[in-house]
Amino acid sequence: MNILVTGGAGFIGSHLVERLLDDGHDVAVADNMLTGHIENLRSVAGHARLRLFVHDISEPFGPDITDIRFDRVYNLASPASPRGYRRYPLETLRVNSQGTWNALALAQQHGARFLQASTSEVYGDPLIHPQTEEYWGNVNPVGPRACYDEGKRFSESLVTEYVQHERVDARIARIFNTYGPRSHPADGRLVPNFCMQAIRRVPITIYGTGLQTRSFCYVDDLVRGLVMLMETDGLEGQIVNLGNPEEHTIIDLAGCILRLAGSDAGVQHEPLPRDDPRRRRPDVTRARDLLGWQPEIGLDTGLTDTIAYFRTCIPADVTTSVRN
Repeated sequence: MNILVTGGAGFIGSHLVERLLDDGHDVAVADNMLTGHIENLRSVAGHARLRLFVHDISEPFGPDITDIRFDRVYNLASPASPRGYRRYPLETLRVNSQGTWNALALAQQHGARFLQASTSEVYGDPLIHPQTEEYWGNVNPVGPRACYDEGKRFSESLVTEYVQHERVDARIARIFNTYGPRSHPADGRLVPNFCMQAIRRVPITIYGTGLQTRSFCYVDDLVRGLVMLMETDGLEGQIVNLGNPEEHTIIDLAGCILRLAGSDAGVQHEPLPRDDPRRRRPDVTRARDLLGWQPEIGLDTGLTDTIAYFRTCIPADVTTSVRN
């Protein structure tokens, strides 16, 4: 098949591109490199079935892309880390609105199946636990995270309208905390920053008490779920949580990373930021029932690989301010 991956030079996108090429598909990547990095595609550089377009999907696609007959469109284009969307809030809102619109129109033009990468952030600071796909969320529409949270909520609405009124075969993945190699060490997410602090043997910074919880899914498990969601027939308009339902406190995660990294630097506490969710865990019943999917890679295994990546690839002067 011919497959377009927008945001394919990002953390998750690059792993997805690698998987699709391994499966024998022809893959085109469209990425403006705002928060993506060409280095993430180093493992597939020069691949005969890979085409790379440096393009902002908030702008119309040119004929170099529209003339390719795509069978599948994965829309992963958006800053996704706190540091990314805080630095580029307007770009985040635009790519999740006009960018998603452009990607959907391209899929409609080609009769392609479409997958929208959404996020657990649409649940905000949830009032139910664990979070099911039926939950509408508890989001601050003008808070410090709003450009990303509300951008993704709008993109879900747009996808739903294209399914209902334009007959596009589209489905939505709500992605929960994902970690693994190629995540950027300074993007403001929890696991990369904890790992970098542990490797550098400085105290891990924890905001609040550390008793707030998250669930962590290794990137290979997440990519497998994305492909299964795309390739399962009869899921037009479906929304599916993809994440690991094992719940961990922040302070327990810090202890695990310190142990695996061989650091005795301990932790230090800072005040909890505004609108930081207290609990976050996916209900993945729908993913199990519809896709036969569930995570397979345990936290120790995934973190060991992630720490090893940071040890070999990350420059020593990277800052490590953390976001829970």
